[in-house]
Amino acid sequence: MAFKKRLEEKVLDVDAAMQGSLSFKDPVNLRINGKFEGNLDTKGVLTIGPAAVVTADITGDSIIVEGKVRGKIIARISLDLLPTAVVDGEIYPIRLIIAEGAILNAKCQMLGEILNADELAKYLEVEANSIIDWANQGKIPAVKQGNDWKFERKAIDSWVASGKIGK
Repeated sequence: MAFKKRLEEKVLDVDAAMQGSLSFKDPVNLRINGKFEGNLDTKGVLTIGPAAVVTADITGDSIIVEGKVRGKIIARISLDLLPTAVVDGEIYPIRLIIAEGAILNAKCQMLGEILNADELAKYLEVEANSIIDWANQGKIPAVKQGNDWKFERKAIDSWVASGKIGK
């Protein structure tokens, strides 16, 4: 309950045309009602309103789409496409809900709790060879299973949040 109350206090409602990169380190309720182009990296709940037109690469926790989105979406918790949603591009959700009427014209790959090197490379937007190198050097939380490395998504999220990526 305390988390929900804190999240409700941090609401950002954007009803304008914007271009650039937005990144949030703390959870926030972000609602985009206008036009946005660029990159979004959010924590908390991101809502793309019914009149919104977004051309962006989006990474977030819970993402709700009512408007139009073109680009790549990585949803760490869930991606909900409501009846008025139109999504073109690539989506990588942990959990996906598509309401009747929503239009999805995208490559979709469900992210599991355990990722292989290729899935993690897409998730982190780095080369797969870098992932393997980091795992071999012990720089990234990983478990070797036979000849393959496996990565727990929550451990990776904590590792990224600690600022150790690429070090």
